[in-house]
Amino acid sequence: MQASSRSCVRVAQIALAALVLALPGVERARAFGLGDVAERAAELAARSYQDPRDPVPQWLLDLDYDQYRDIRFRPEKALWDDLGLPFTVQLFHPGFYHNRTVSIHVVTPSGKVSRLSFSPDQFDYGENKAGKRTGKGLGYAGFRVHYPIKTSSYRDEAIAFLGASYFRAVGRDQVYGLSARGIAIDTAMPSREEFPWFREFWLVQPPPGAQELTLYGLLDSPSLTGAYQFVLAPGPHTRLDVEMRLFPRTAIAKLGVAPLTSMFLCGEIGAGEGVVDYRPEVHDSDGLLVATSGGEWLWRPLENPRELSVTSFELVDPRGFGLLQRDRDFDHYQDFEARSDLRPSAWVQTTGAWGAGRVELVEIPTRREIDDNIVAYWVPEATASAETPVSLAYSIFWYGDDQSWPPGGRAVATRRDLGTEEGARRLVVDFDGGALRSLPTDAAVEGVVTAVGSGGEAARSLGPVEVLERQVMRNPITGGWRLVFQLEPAGPVELRAFLRHGDAVLTETWSYLLVP
Repeated sequence: MQASSRSCVRVAQIALAALVLALPGVERARAFGLGDVAERAAELAARSYQDPRDPVPQWLLDLDYDQYRDIRFRPEKALWDDLGLPFTVQLFHPGFYHNRTVSIHVVTPSGKVSRLSFSPDQFDYGENKAGKRTGKGLGYAGFRVHYPIKTSSYRDEAIAFLGASYFRAVGRDQVYGLSARGIAIDTAMPSREEFPWFREFWLVQPPPGAQELTLYGLLDSPSLTGAYQFVLAPGPHTRLDVEMRLFPRTAIAKLGVAPLTSMFLCGEIGAGEGVVDYRPEVHDSDGLLVATSGGEWLWRPLENPRELSVTSFELVDPRGFGLLQRDRDFDHYQDFEARSDLRPSAWVQTTGAWGAGRVELVEIPTRREIDDNIVAYWVPEATASAETPVSLAYSIFWYGDDQSWPPGGRAVATRRDLGTEEGARRLVVDFDGGALRSLPTDAAVEGVVTAVGSGGEAARSLGPVEVLERQVMRNPITGGWRLVFQLEPAGPVELRAFLRHGDAVLTETWSYLLVP
């Protein structure tokens, strides 16, 4: 009886704290942290889901892309601009695809919490007449954070939170490309994918001269709620530390942790079916990199498949994974506007033990570059349910290149053709970096190739798949090394390859699914 009474009191405390947090304009004079957001999330998870979608006027949703882009936030109205802080925040206007508004709060150094109030005076509506029809109580679609990454005299846009649970960031020398999400639910499942959304944010005012910004987010969806702490450190490699606490409302078939979303239309490995483009390559990322707890690095080049493709890498306590843009040669893209050569890579570095599970890669066929058809995330082996809240932490690094991921040689290009024999397929994989460049031209470098064919078993060389040719040669132009091999696949073949010199492994493991 006493235990039951304590439970009732605890529930009442959570409900009261959530009620206070939800009141607009209310200020509190105590420290605010992840625990406050977690209490709010736990209280929401105890109730059935209700989508509190604020009524965005239909005429705003009817704006086309150019009309919506014409609505711009006035920089002089930015949060903290009048305080001379290195960080400022600008807000996004609802409309076009953005049919939800989010509550945005500010936490002062004294611990006071207040809600930002929307005003059309904060925006320049350009040629649109929307400004004359927009009321003060509308709300924001999201926000972006500015910080002087390149020079001390100008605040660059470093990260943006806009739409569902999406956010994207850049390092010093990049332009926006791939996105991250708070969580993914039932991606590539027979049931419809669920897209949680951040319904509230809390921005903590940084001290003068701060190099990091802390903010919190409250996630909501029919299946779960979540509390997130983000610590942003912009720079040459922009880092975002993430700590999350998830409270499922029900059992979730597939929980995708730290999801990354990107685009791949065509590249060195080929173009998707029906894709015709003057540009040699069109993609925001060209491969998935996975680091295991045992020190192995796996590289899976991306492609635009003929059919939906889902690939899993099972492991325990991953060190990290990411969607990378390795190709930095503008000549390979020929796009003055998109500048795919400047799109960032995103590396998820785990914190603590994540246990057993799998890194899953989803590749969706597309004929349009506006479709984000690539998704990668971690799927824990343990099922998430109402009885098993999830707490994990990780960091996302947004960067152009880093020789420590991986520290040795890497696959820099993958190509394939029909081969020189009827029914054959030829794979050409270029490796570079690490100790490869210091090897003499006549070094005895070996290409170790393994394969699992449909119905076959893994074996040295290619097992049940006939190998017609295998060569390793020095690239006299780049100084790297090239592996070439051919085979006659009877069906889909899972391939892996790496280079070694004697007993020394020189490169990461290249991994590819060959579909004839």
